[in-house]
Amino acid sequence: MELGCGKGEYTVGLARKYPNKNFIGIDIKGARIWTGAKDSNETGMKNVAFLRTNIELLNYFFASDEVSEIWITFPDPQMKKVRKRLTSTRFMQEYRAIMRKNGLLHLKTDSPFLYQYTLLMAQKNNLYIEQCTDDLYHTPNIDENLLSIQTYYEQQWLERGMNIKYIRLKLSSSAEWLEPDDIIEEDDYRSFNRSRRSANNQRTK
Repeated sequence: MELGCGKGEYTVGLARKYPNKNFIGIDIKGARIWTGAKDSNETGMKNVAFLRTNIELLNYFFASDEVSEIWITFPDPQMKKVRKRLTSTRFMQEYRAIMRKNGLLHLKTDSPFLYQYTLLMAQKNNLYIEQCTDDLYHTPNIDENLLSIQTYYEQQWLERGMNIKYIRLKLSSSAEWLEPDDIIEEDDYRSFNRSRRSANNQRTK
């Protein structure tokens, strides 16, 4: 399962590599998932699907022990709103409710803030971190799937010379989910699209 899948690059890419496994991309914006849905339909793929819904509603569509892996690729780090952060303990509880025992959660991000927060959250809740790196493309012995499939935003960050960060952890059960209370330095940059919108807004004022 890919959350906030956008155009579905990872959903479709993984489905091509593993035809005997099922993959689902989830996003609230239909215009985004249309690209991946069109691609998979035109190529006759039977193991990929897309669902348009809010991530907060996952439990309405999936039963317990139904999902084995979750991919979160380049989400908004939500530095000011922890409850909207896709690796917050609020969402971890929702993921845990539908995942198999010791299911895997993958995070790829450009954000130093989100990377550091997720590591601290995992440590605070005794989640087993299988792998983590703050420079994915210069780390030896990395799974080829992490390099060969790139999302639109990943390509954008690489063109800007940004380091891509990656975390893979086991989402074991936790009796009480605790938010980290560490102070984390916020990112000092914004994406191309946000910067462009900000500039346009200033010109129209």
